[in-house]
Amino acid sequence: MSTDTDPSGGRRGAFRTKTVEQSIRDTEEPEHALRKSLSALDLTVFGVGVIIGTGIFVLTGKVAKETAGPATALAFVVAGVVCALAALCYAEFASTVPVAGSAYTFSYASLGELPAWIIGWDLVLEFALGTAVVAVGWSGYVRSLMDNAGWHLPAALEGPDVAGGTFDLLAFLLILVLTAILVVGMKLSARITAVVVAIKVTVVMIVIIAGLFFIKADNYKPFVPEAEGQTSGSGWDAPLVQLMFGYEPTNFGVMGIFTAASIVFFAFIGFDVVATAAEETKLPQRDMPRGILGSLLICTVLYVAVSLVVTGMQHYSELSVTAPLADAFKAVGHPFYAGVISFGAAVGLTTVCMILLLGQTRVFFAMSRDGLLPRFFSKTHPRFRTPYRPTILLGVVIAVVAGFTSINELAALVNIGTLFAFVVVALGVIILRRTRPDLHRAFRTPWVPVIPILSIAASVWLMLNLPSETWFRFAVWMLLGCVVYVLYGRKHSRLGQAGRDARY
Repeated sequence: MSTDTDPSGGRRGAFRTKTVEQSIRDTEEPEHALRKSLSALDLTVFGVGVIIGTGIFVLTGKVAKETAGPATALAFVVAGVVCALAALCYAEFASTVPVAGSAYTFSYASLGELPAWIIGWDLVLEFALGTAVVAVGWSGYVRSLMDNAGWHLPAALEGPDVAGGTFDLLAFLLILVLTAILVVGMKLSARITAVVVAIKVTVVMIVIIAGLFFIKADNYKPFVPEAEGQTSGSGWDAPLVQLMFGYEPTNFGVMGIFTAASIVFFAFIGFDVVATAAEETKLPQRDMPRGILGSLLICTVLYVAVSLVVTGMQHYSELSVTAPLADAFKAVGHPFYAGVISFGAAVGLTTVCMILLLGQTRVFFAMSRDGLLPRFFSKTHPRFRTPYRPTILLGVVIAVVAGFTSINELAALVNIGTLFAFVVVALGVIILRRTRPDLHRAFRTPWVPVIPILSIAASVWLMLNLPSETWFRFAVWMLLGCVVYVLYGRKHSRLGQAGRDARY
């Protein structure tokens, strides 16, 4: 395609870019403006609220038992480093382009309209599946607590993952309630999140502090168990790296740590959601980097500490794969702590759902404001100044998906979607440094292009360790997105219309 400069300030065709200045001007339109109410503390709380969830309460035991042993702590470090490299790139973009949409908006300013559409389409899938998966997990914890109290739902309302179940009523209702909270306003969402995060972090600290008294040094031997080949990977189930290069990932051993990192990466998903709230932050140039990097650092430290404690309390081969933290305390004769952990998990997962839903609605809103989706969804509420139309639409759709669908097999799509976004953002930092060196950057990613290139390489490596079937499903979703762009987005793009008006 031609790369001649357009009067709109970008390139012509599908790779036309939207200038940073135009992106910021769009946020000032009264009918499409979001209320600025968030501080650095709010952003950090949002980050911690969405990151600490299923990963720390479930994945720790599964990965330790099946993939890495006590070295699971190192797998969390590896995954944390991959996220930290991406976080440095996100921080530069979010402070330079403080506009709703996260990676979508960043891509529009650097790579062009079609790549921006693709990443936006990817994020819609990532956040939707993530919200639904976590809602179903939350429902399971709540049903367990209800059973302990002698309360039981009818089998038909326990969800398709339960024998005889057809509709997950609890997951459905949770998402509808969170949708209403997000419509009312970001500040209310932030206050509720702060309370829930306080409960969740308290539970995690109880695990760490109380668990220290039950650690046995012998449980750490061997810290890195002897490597063994994976016996289940074949055909569509095999990692893409195995089909492409013949490399067979291992369980345990040094390479098992990296295999584990591609799994526990799911535990870190969500810090990038902080970037979607840039437009609603009072001082985004200062507070976005603090919120993104601060929440990631806090959660990495907590993850490593919890994994060390739980593998020290119980030998990795004996850990539960469904509720490892709670069951570890039961194994040492302290069921009270197990109940506290189950309560904390149930409460904590509510914020994960809410913030993932928040991220999706902001991406959808940004794409609508640019005309790539119907402009009907870009009107903000006259009183609450929130994007209430996409929030209600997406909330209802995800509630139905969570209620009727067994989506465990789709969870891996959340991983590949997030890693793809990391690649695009890192590439965007390199390109925007070259095309717009004049931009004021309140936060600058250090050692460009080394850090972005390392981020791209690390993200691609983890993507290659995901099953081939996940890649196929992801490719189908991306192909569908390209069709939607050709049939609707390209024709209705505000940037494209501005260029056509200027020429004629």
